[in-house]
Amino acid sequence: MTARPELEAKPWSLRRRLLAAIVAASTVLWLASLGIVTMIAWHETNEVFDDALEESGQMLMAATTDWQQRGLLARAQGSDGPDGKPERKVDMQYQIVAGGKVVQRSTGAPAQPFVTDFDDRHGFADPQVEQRRWRVFVIRDEERHFEVQVGQQYKKRYDILEELAEHLWLPIAGFLALLALACWLLTGRVLKPLRATAASIAGKSPSDLAQVELAGQPRELLPIVQALNGVLARLDTALQSERRFTADAAHELRTPLAGLHMHVQLLQRQHPDLAAPFQKLRRDIARVTALVDSLLTLARLDPLAPGQVGRQPVMLAPVLDQLLAAHAQEAAARGMTLAVRCGLDSVEADPAMLEIVLRNLLDNALRYCPDGSRIELVAERHAGRPRISVRDNGPGVDQASRQRLSERFFRVLGQQQSGSGLGLSIVRRIADLHGIALAFGSGLDGRGLGVTLDFPGGSAP
Repeated sequence: MTARPELEAKPWSLRRRLLAAIVAASTVLWLASLGIVTMIAWHETNEVFDDALEESGQMLMAATTDWQQRGLLARAQGSDGPDGKPERKVDMQYQIVAGGKVVQRSTGAPAQPFVTDFDDRHGFADPQVEQRRWRVFVIRDEERHFEVQVGQQYKKRYDILEELAEHLWLPIAGFLALLALACWLLTGRVLKPLRATAASIAGKSPSDLAQVELAGQPRELLPIVQALNGVLARLDTALQSERRFTADAAHELRTPLAGLHMHVQLLQRQHPDLAAPFQKLRRDIARVTALVDSLLTLARLDPLAPGQVGRQPVMLAPVLDQLLAAHAQEAAARGMTLAVRCGLDSVEADPAMLEIVLRNLLDNALRYCPDGSRIELVAERHAGRPRISVRDNGPGVDQASRQRLSERFFRVLGQQQSGSGLGLSIVRRIADLHGIALAFGSGLDGRGLGVTLDFPGGSAP
């Protein structure tokens, strides 16, 4: 079983990738710089300690010469020095060597000389004594035949560097965390135009194909926005051409359809024996005429935006009475009950568009309800908002089909009545232009179909 493409191609975050790249590069550079700093610190530390060893050796040589002259060195021969002193970080040890033997040494110095067979008068050596590596400065007095050797374990120097590292890793880790936070905030600020452009594009509707503003766009984003503007321009041109074609075709069809209807009426009078076929032809012509009228209405509504609809208070009682009078004869002929209740004075809407909406809803109910059905048109206030509803107790529409009732040219399967499938599409379009919430539900007595129009608040009660 193969995975679905939308599951395989998960979206990734440019901000996170940028942050990861910055932090990773910063970490690598910090480690490299830390290595360089450590090498420099090691070199400088060695130089400082070597200078200390040399100075200590020179001082001890001077002191040892003085002791030898006073005869103190012989009495101190073999002394191990005082014990029990606390461990020192620098911890330099010394030896006084004569005749290849240690005649004087500090507490931590080994019993055998650090260095034997030293060739030069003074200098440094790196001997291995008792499995420990030492850094030793040797200074020799040729006249008195003794040496002063001052040494320090390399481990002591390593310990100082380790202690330094222990004190540094926490500030460095904190600095990297602050760097990551700063990068996160800065990348968010830098990418803010990208989010603003995305919000501008996401806010566009099928009726809003205006160009995206190029002013204020970052240079890296300009090619994308320009390409999108090109697509929007071509799409707008195509839609305008389609709307013009629909409007022109529908307008041009109205005249020949009206003429055809008159010719059929004339032929029906001239040939009474063919009244039934001519009547069916007249119904078909009327259906085509209604379809053309609906296409013309949609062609006029499609280019409009919500802000282009002129709204004004529309008194509902006269409008509902006029609709009742227009449909009363058809309802009576079919034994249907058509009731109108008006609990609102007015609503904010375009008068002509509101009349189209209510007429289409009533026509729909009359067309698809069987003889003897009940239809109610009610204007009332519901949950603080004006509501107009049209309900019937006819056969109704199943739940799945209700979701598609406002699609263009959609008709419920099994319907025997004629229709264009555009009436509720026109209702939906006008409702969207007015900000009216259109909903389909059950009708009267728990059956049939109910259509509700919830107007925005602020209409007069």
